[in-house]
Amino acid sequence: MLVTQQPVFRKFWHAVMPLSQLADGPKPFTLLGENLVLFIDDNGQPAALQDRCCHRTAKLSKGWCVDKEGQACGQGRIRCGYHGWTYDRTGKVVQIVQYDADRAIPPDYCTKAYHCTARYGYAWVVLEDPVADIPPIPEFDAPGWRTIYQFYETWATSPVRALENSFDNSHFSFVHRATFGVAASPKPSKYELVDNEEGFYAETIIQAVNPEQFQQISGVSEPITTRHMRNAYFLPFSRRLDIEYPSGIRHIIINCFTPINDGHIQLCQWLFRNDTEAECPEAMLVHFDEVITREDKDILESTDPDAMVDLRRRGVEYSMDSDRPGIMIRKKLMELLAKNGEEEVHR
Repeated sequence: MLVTQQPVFRKFWHAVMPLSQLADGPKPFTLLGENLVLFIDDNGQPAALQDRCCHRTAKLSKGWCVDKEGQACGQGRIRCGYHGWTYDRTGKVVQIVQYDADRAIPPDYCTKAYHCTARYGYAWVVLEDPVADIPPIPEFDAPGWRTIYQFYETWATSPVRALENSFDNSHFSFVHRATFGVAASPKPSKYELVDNEEGFYAETIIQAVNPEQFQQISGVSEPITTRHMRNAYFLPFSRRLDIEYPSGIRHIIINCFTPINDGHIQLCQWLFRNDTEAECPEAMLVHFDEVITREDKDILESTDPDAMVDLRRRGVEYSMDSDRPGIMIRKKLMELLAKNGEEEVHR
């Protein structure tokens, strides 16, 4: 599936950029092939415009923010770096410095604006009117939980590949054989799958290697432990993985596999823990998940990003019993396409 060719994905919110990255001015981002510029407006809220000045098409991301008096600042209106045309969050040109102050600016002098909001420390963007809300993360800012912003990086793969991998128990003994995978137990545990309107819920218990240097993460000292995995899929490209160890420690990962174009995603990953920094340092948690994530990245970037979602296309890819979650993801996406009058677009 070529995600940029499926209009329905433009109607969902996508995590685009940590708000912290916008603190020093506008930044570019490509979402579903659309070139955007993000900035913080004069009310302290993120805004997203087409990254194109309507004067001579220069990228607005080459510019900077100014206040209402036209002075450079960290947030406010966005000024084009080519001729200084200045835009508000609606995309309207509100100042042309070459004009006298009392000269009216034609109302059609504007660039396209997109829905943009702040949630969970990120700027989220939807390219058209949204058909669903941003997935909930109840642990964010909740008592007893700490939030760790783990990864924000570009991968050369597609959201479908990243999603199905995150539900795939059969790759642990191979891709993750150097970390938590139990090489002697390649047969995967079985998921209990529960369908729902937003996607589905998948629950299982797996064995995991528990090396001494990472036993602070699990809170148990046995060389082999278990992970009670409560996994959830949210249409179109998000997932929640709630890992509970026998110690009662919960390691909750939230992923948004944001589609940049047909061959790249932006991996956005949050981690929530119900322990403290003194019990398990953030640096250790980031390092542990980074090693595992690099193993996934290496293998996923070797796959064809044009993942098949229409299971009627025979002979393109073959499946086995443990691929049930990945097949369910494909069925959910096909139902979404059909509901919106679309078919899978592929090479």
